[in-house]
Amino acid sequence: MNTSHFFVTGDPMIYGADVSIVLVTIGILVSLTMLKKWGWLWREWITTVDHKKIGIMYLLAALLMLFRGGVDAILMRIQLAVPNSQFLASDHYNEIFTTHGTIMILFMAMPFMFALFNIVVPLQIGARDVAYPLLNAISFWVFFIGAMLFNISFVIGGSASSGWLSYPPLSETTFSPGPGQNFWIWGIQISGIGSLASGINFAVTILKMRTPSMRLRDMPLFTWSVLAASIAILGAFPILTGTLGMLTIDRMLDGHFFTMTKGGNPMMYVNLIWMWGHPEVYIVVLPAFGVFSEVVATFSKKRTFGYGSMVYSMIAIAVVSYYTWVHHFFTMGAGVDVNITFAICTMIIGIPTGVKVFNWLFTMYRGRIEISQPMLWFLAFVPTFVIGGATGVMLAAAPADYQYHNSYFLIAHFHQVLIGGVVFAYLAGMYYWFPKIFGFELNYTLGKWGFWLWQIGFYVCFMPQYALGFMGMTRRIYIYNQTEGWDMGWAPLNLISSVGAFLMGVAFAFQVWQILYSIKYGKRDFTGDPWDGRTLEWSIPSPAPLYNFAIIPEVKGRDAWWYKKQEMQQEEGYEQETPKYEPIHMPKNSGMPFIMSCFFFVAGFGFTFEWHWMGFLGLIGVAITLYARSFQYNTDYFIPVDEIERTENALRNRSTLIQKTSMEETLGR
Repeated sequence: MNTSHFFVTGDPMIYGADVSIVLVTIGILVSLTMLKKWGWLWREWITTVDHKKIGIMYLLAALLMLFRGGVDAILMRIQLAVPNSQFLASDHYNEIFTTHGTIMILFMAMPFMFALFNIVVPLQIGARDVAYPLLNAISFWVFFIGAMLFNISFVIGGSASSGWLSYPPLSETTFSPGPGQNFWIWGIQISGIGSLASGINFAVTILKMRTPSMRLRDMPLFTWSVLAASIAILGAFPILTGTLGMLTIDRMLDGHFFTMTKGGNPMMYVNLIWMWGHPEVYIVVLPAFGVFSEVVATFSKKRTFGYGSMVYSMIAIAVVSYYTWVHHFFTMGAGVDVNITFAICTMIIGIPTGVKVFNWLFTMYRGRIEISQPMLWFLAFVPTFVIGGATGVMLAAAPADYQYHNSYFLIAHFHQVLIGGVVFAYLAGMYYWFPKIFGFELNYTLGKWGFWLWQIGFYVCFMPQYALGFMGMTRRIYIYNQTEGWDMGWAPLNLISSVGAFLMGVAFAFQVWQILYSIKYGKRDFTGDPWDGRTLEWSIPSPAPLYNFAIIPEVKGRDAWWYKKQEMQQEEGYEQETPKYEPIHMPKNSGMPFIMSCFFFVAGFGFTFEWHWMGFLGLIGVAITLYARSFQYNTDYFIPVDEIERTENALRNRSTLIQKTSMEETLGR
């Protein structure tokens, strides 16, 4: 067993990270012990299979990774702010930009997406849980353990430094001989199991668990976007698994899939990783489109314009996304015919995207628009995404791409689309469904401060990078000299860009403050419908009870809850029928997903350091947990009718008066 260089040493920032990790860990352990919350933590969270609580854990993980990835970004911008900066050594800079990209896509955007999947989809389709509750818990814990394995590499073993997609030959043992690259591989491989399982789970949930009266053409657009993304996951993530498996064989078993000197081909890796990578971009963008579809309809007080075209455009994007990957390397030399084909496909995919933007704008046309926090993020999204789309079409032109390729123009475009299209949308979704999750709204004043700082910081940061790309500044550069800085004009624009990055960091701090402040002072929602919503999740109390729906709802078309409210308003003396409750079948909590994920951690850690005995021991542990689960038969229970009645009566008594007041205000408007 080789334990040399086990801990990363020699860098003051790493020592600071070590101290921070130790102090935070001690603080958490002491707090849980003093408050006697260990049992509560195990019963309510670690062993839960409730999709709502799993969604909350995904959300917390995403915000934590947004902070971690944001710190990486700020460190890079400090290094590039002035010429000849010595703030970061070259190796450390390479490690930071490698982890920044990986974290933001796989460990921030993906869990943020799965958070919204879990919180919203069962409620929107009238289901009491997902199709496979235990698999849902496994998905979260395997993702989380993979993320933790990836993140400890900064203080143990060292991080990967070969770029966020780890192209060979840099990622082969010749140039990355330490455990850092193995951390990258195994962290992504393990978390990828959770992503693939979630794709399966939500596709089945939407297709088989809807309330019986809800047809496919009655589903909310967010649910459609989740279905499209889930199907895309099923096609994309096996490619990622196979690609990283081949890289692992190269590194651990002296294979030669991607080594030129032994008959392999590194460009095969580049093709394979982008066969996953570009569908992955649309996997995280499609649910963002679904979020905005819900937000715009709700706050415009109108049905979504062009529902059918919105559905078909989502499906078209999910399909065409598999035929665009070569635009990431037109310079590969594959030939004119190949480049033309993929350039055309890349331009074609802009058409269904444009359809959705116009449909949202037509939905707003002559609507009674309410500028809420979620709506602010949509209004910011439109110009940001239009600029990102326009620059994407520029990059799709193969001859022009020879000039833009590997320049900061590409960096600006990528962030324009991913931040403007994904982060803005998921933040809008967080604000929109936050009252449904936690039962209170987030403070509007602090939210506006965070919003405007995000917008100003975003444009200050990334607009100069388009110009830097035209000026010849290439990506992955970690230092530039005085001549490049001042004579070529790089220094002023880099400094401005760095200021923008800091402003976005301040914006995130405002959002954290907003959440903490609102926990105590936020406006409580006793109606279950603070936004006068249109879909089924707003028909039940906030937060939703364990079983979601005491009675499975009946759906008569799209926007079911909106039209149910209209029906109640139009019928004089409307009285809801006395519900006839029946016992509700629910899954029991289980510690198996958490235990199995711990064995996955042991396996990943062992294989990372090539301690094969530990790796196989972890895999044996995974197999044992699966085997033990196969002999567990008492895995579910029924909530009795009297307990349902007590819960519903308590919720009804709490909200009746406020609902009446809210209805009167709605009629008055």
